[in-house]
Amino acid sequence: MTDHMQHHSGRVPLAACPPVPLRDVENTGGRAASGTRRTLCRAKVWHSVFVTALVVLVTLAPSRSAQAVDTGYLLAPKAFRAAADKVRPSLVTIETFGGIAKAGGKAAKKGRTPVRGISKPGEGPTTGLILSADGHIVTSTYNFITKPPIITVVLHDGSRHVAKLLGQDETRGLAILKIDTSASEGGDAPTLQPVKFAPPRDVVVGQWVVSVGVGYGGDRPAISAGIISAKNRIFGKAIQTDANTSPANYGGPLIDLDGRVIGVIAPLSPRSTGAGAGVEWYDSGIGFAVPLHGQSSLIERLVKGEVIKPGRMGVQPKRQTKPLPFGGVEIGKVMPNSPASKAGLKAGDIIYDVNGIRIEGTTDLRNVLGRYIAGDTVRVAVQRGGKLIEVDLTLSPGSDRPARPTPRPKPKVTPKKPEPKKE
Repeated sequence: MTDHMQHHSGRVPLAACPPVPLRDVENTGGRAASGTRRTLCRAKVWHSVFVTALVVLVTLAPSRSAQAVDTGYLLAPKAFRAAADKVRPSLVTIETFGGIAKAGGKAAKKGRTPVRGISKPGEGPTTGLILSADGHIVTSTYNFITKPPIITVVLHDGSRHVAKLLGQDETRGLAILKIDTSASEGGDAPTLQPVKFAPPRDVVVGQWVVSVGVGYGGDRPAISAGIISAKNRIFGKAIQTDANTSPANYGGPLIDLDGRVIGVIAPLSPRSTGAGAGVEWYDSGIGFAVPLHGQSSLIERLVKGEVIKPGRMGVQPKRQTKPLPFGGVEIGKVMPNSPASKAGLKAGDIIYDVNGIRIEGTTDLRNVLGRYIAGDTVRVAVQRGGKLIEVDLTLSPGSDRPARPTPRPKPKVTPKKPEPKKE
């Protein structure tokens, strides 16, 4: 400690006192000697206290940490169940009756899909969420693959109501139902509690989430805990989670620990937008939920009965053995009467930009176009003969993915009968 510091502090800290030989202490007189002894004693006492406290902290730290971990393991299931209980009054069970079987393949002809654990597409009760007090319910389009003529909704109080399918968003895998909320003869009108959605600012990668479903029946919902694995998946329209998802909770909520809905669970795939795409990841730790916070315009379109379909340009990229020098996608074929054909695009044009987003390859082109739906207008910049051309085109319903060629049937080979042995 410097002299300047000693002057302002008024005294030297006890632990900093230099050791004083006993003979020097005794020669200073009784009063000085006794004061020095008290100073040395206090220093030794504080030193012992400090060392003892340090040893205790080091000894107890691991056990307290382990205790905290054990407490966390005990409290986590309670937190998950509490979150599910908050959203439970807004959950409904959706039942469908009748409909057509999905065409294609031996499994479909026998009423099955290739996915283990699912006997028929869209078969069995599943889950939905109450959107409004006037009877609008959101669920997954997967539940209506078979086009069932009869749909019923079972509310939290056990009452059953006939529902009407309004609109569907095939790009997000969502559908809107409507039930009659008027009072039945001799009864009361159903009380509907709409869900609360979590704002995007409260949704972060790594946070705890819970998938909830009531398709299995029972008094309590089935839940599975996990985390948010990624955001802006499936062309920026979905959140990815490792909480288990399955046909029983398709249309149900992915919630935070406050019971707020982060998204509606739906089977989705980055490779396809067809009916049932993504169901192959059933209970695999890869699941998706579609956020609806701030999507009032989308919900209004679905309530009006609109069917939202993916958009297509109507081009087939040319297969490249190596990347183009400056990136982009060369058009190999322009489909007749397609948006690209009507906009004047030709085979050999190189697509460099879509709505201001640089296109480096076919994956970029697919991902950018996946953000839009049929009816959206996009501006496409192409290079043709050394010139840059910009055109506006309106996407039409469909997909630019080439249809898979139908495999040729294998010829039946009749085995030859073995010739009798000559004697």
